[in-house]
Amino acid sequence: MEFGVIKLSSSSSAFNLQDFSSPVDGKLISKPSLPKPFLQLNGRPQTFLNQLNSNRLSPRTSKRSIVAQSGSQGWDLNRFLKTLFFFNEPPSPVKIFESLVSKLSSPSPSESVKRMETSGIVLVAGGTGGVGRRVVNILRKKGIPVRVLVRNEEKARQMLGPDIDLIVGDITKESTLSPEYFKGVRSVINAVSVIVGPKEGDTPDRQKYSQGIKFFEPEIKGDSPEKVEYIGMKNLINALKQSVGLQDGKLLFGYEGNNHRVLAWGALDDVVMGGVSESTFLIDPKGSENGGQTGLFKGVVSTANNGGFTSIRTKNLSTPEDLSAYDGLELRLKGDGRRYKLIVRISGDWDTVGYTAGFDTVGDQWQTVRLPFSSLRPIFRAKTVPDAPPFDPSNIVSLQLMFSKFEYDGKLNPTFVEGPFKLPVSIIKAYLKDPIIPRFVHVGSAGVTRPERPGLDLTKQPPAVRLNKELDFILTFKLKGEDLIRESGIPYTIVRPCALTEEPAGADLIFDQGDNITGKISREEVAQICVATLENPYANGKTFEVKSVIPFSEPFTVDPENPPPEKDYDIYFKTLKDGITGKEVLEQNPAPV
Repeated sequence: MEFGVIKLSSSSSAFNLQDFSSPVDGKLISKPSLPKPFLQLNGRPQTFLNQLNSNRLSPRTSKRSIVAQSGSQGWDLNRFLKTLFFFNEPPSPVKIFESLVSKLSSPSPSESVKRMETSGIVLVAGGTGGVGRRVVNILRKKGIPVRVLVRNEEKARQMLGPDIDLIVGDITKESTLSPEYFKGVRSVINAVSVIVGPKEGDTPDRQKYSQGIKFFEPEIKGDSPEKVEYIGMKNLINALKQSVGLQDGKLLFGYEGNNHRVLAWGALDDVVMGGVSESTFLIDPKGSENGGQTGLFKGVVSTANNGGFTSIRTKNLSTPEDLSAYDGLELRLKGDGRRYKLIVRISGDWDTVGYTAGFDTVGDQWQTVRLPFSSLRPIFRAKTVPDAPPFDPSNIVSLQLMFSKFEYDGKLNPTFVEGPFKLPVSIIKAYLKDPIIPRFVHVGSAGVTRPERPGLDLTKQPPAVRLNKELDFILTFKLKGEDLIRESGIPYTIVRPCALTEEPAGADLIFDQGDNITGKISREEVAQICVATLENPYANGKTFEVKSVIPFSEPFTVDPENPPPEKDYDIYFKTLKDGITGKEVLEQNPAPV
């Protein structure tokens, strides 16, 4: 016996059935081939199927609930079809049936569920420079995946080796920074700097430059400071922001400060399996904890007709969300003492695995719920799918909130009660786990706030401070570039070394804030500091200057037979304070324009 396809007539409210005798995608769809859950829908749609077999649903039938066996509640066909239309625009029952057939046999539950695996790449920008190439070497020795952004591929491979992961681009040219370059990148060390060299020229290996600006008359070589330090920084931040994540997370739905984002939510209740529970989602204009707008998931849940769940689900996002930079999803909600589920899907299919986490709420209290991606369990029809693909946070297609009698694998929700419920939800966003570590480490320069500082004796300052104007305002634009980082929302550290030297690392160090110190420090030491910040929450959000205790007049050497002990940079990072940049003096005493 063949099965009909529901067609909605445009001229009336009747649903006509049109038998088809030709194969659909090479298969005939018939009643015996349909999955048992869909044929029964927990006992409700048998009458519906009988009417389907008569090839006609009358207008009167379409306007009322289909009532099945004696003693059970009515099943609402209209609401069932409305659900299908909302999520499928318009639905294709044949496709739905085929999807159900293909997924009828659920695997046995197992505790050995595949978990998400993440391995973040560190991008080094300016990886052929004096500091940058040392950073690359340190990262590789530590076994950390590294990718290098360079302008000259041939030079980079000669310097760093033929097997280095390279991307060729120029931060001053936005069009060269393809989003594909930054997939998998979780943090960046930026050692790009405007090129300063001797007016009289330099050796091929830049020996004069390596001695330091103090020993030659400098000029800008190549692109201007504005183009490299400011425009280039803006381009780099824009290219990386999606990959490295934001300190305060990424808003997916709700109202947070001046930001808001809406999603198309629709009810997906047990009516699709023959039940009578019903829910909705709406915006409460004054329902948030601050008296502002909030989302509201509310409804009535019933176990009649073997039902027992309500849910709201978003339509599939037109562009999947890439949340691979983050660690999980955070909800701000007002609890009612019940246990709910959040379901995340990475496939646009109608009936597919949902990566699920349950969460408890506290009655009549606003609370923050964090659900790590690593806690999401692959569930299909309340059963664990042990061979499901690992959760992919780079391809979030839809979200779903559910209140259900069932947990998974036969477990029941211990807080389940029938009747009305409501769950205000003001925010759903992706978050970075605590403690947050820097995702953007920038090698700047000491002295960036000094050119306009009132009362400063320039004769006692480094050449770059004295020659800021002659060097096309190099420090001014370095400071502007720093400000872009601080304003970006990306977790950051800004390292401001004093004059750079080719001496070995190992000297005792002085960390300072406020942009006041002068001195020298080796490039190798700066590279080690940059790599150390990537793992240190004390460095996050900090701007600091650093130099060695060795005066300029004294060379620093290391005995290979007795090298200095490895530094514990925690000691230095723990002394740093938030919000100190050296600009405080400028803001208190602005220079005349």
